[in-house]
Amino acid sequence: MPERPYTMLSCSVSLDGYLGDHTPRLALSNDADFDRVDAVRASCDAIMVGAVTVRADNPRLLVRSQARRDARTARGLTPSPMKITVTDRADLDAHSDFFTTGETEKLVYTSSARVPDACARLGLVATIVDGGPCVRMRRLSEDLADRGVKRLMVEGGGVVHTQFLADDLVDELQLVIAPVFVGDSSAPRFVSDARFPWHCGRRARLAETRQIDDVVLLRYALSPRFADR
Repeated sequence: MPERPYTMLSCSVSLDGYLGDHTPRLALSNDADFDRVDAVRASCDAIMVGAVTVRADNPRLLVRSQARRDARTARGLTPSPMKITVTDRADLDAHSDFFTTGETEKLVYTSSARVPDACARLGLVATIVDGGPCVRMRRLSEDLADRGVKRLMVEGGGVVHTQFLADDLVDELQLVIAPVFVGDSSAPRFVSDARFPWHCGRRARLAETRQIDDVVLLRYALSPRFADR
């Protein structure tokens, strides 16, 4: 099998399984868990979100802690990891925080047909990568490995989660449960419909549970590579 990065999928969900409501940046987690996530980010070579997340949440995806940024710099790395997104329509705002913040490379994967549009819109702020007729996460992962990415953090949203999980590309799931209900069936969910490799006949292995103030972290080992970390 071609090499791919060690991949962690990280997200916070409500008690009823939603990533949030229809307002930008609904804070499901808490300060202590945000700091934990910051430490995980600092340990990675790249962070990935989908285009919907870029448009809806306008994320910066930077390491917040100055000490962690300094530690990365001391190792010859950029202060924050590379930022990656994938888009079908290339309709992203070049002035969004994803592109304008951080001294790090930004990659935009899109289909071959959309490469000219993406280059025209985003070519000055990001590297545009031709993902083929339709961007597949396995091919994307292998390309990232070729670019030197050894440790990838996937932070959403639901479409990207679904694609990575359904293609069996996740080594570790870090799922935080927040003590709130969203109560809106039209809100974004953790995953959408798909055939997942984990089911009643192949249960995911729970590797750790940890209370972090009022939220709970569940870490699942989803591949044999988890034992190496």
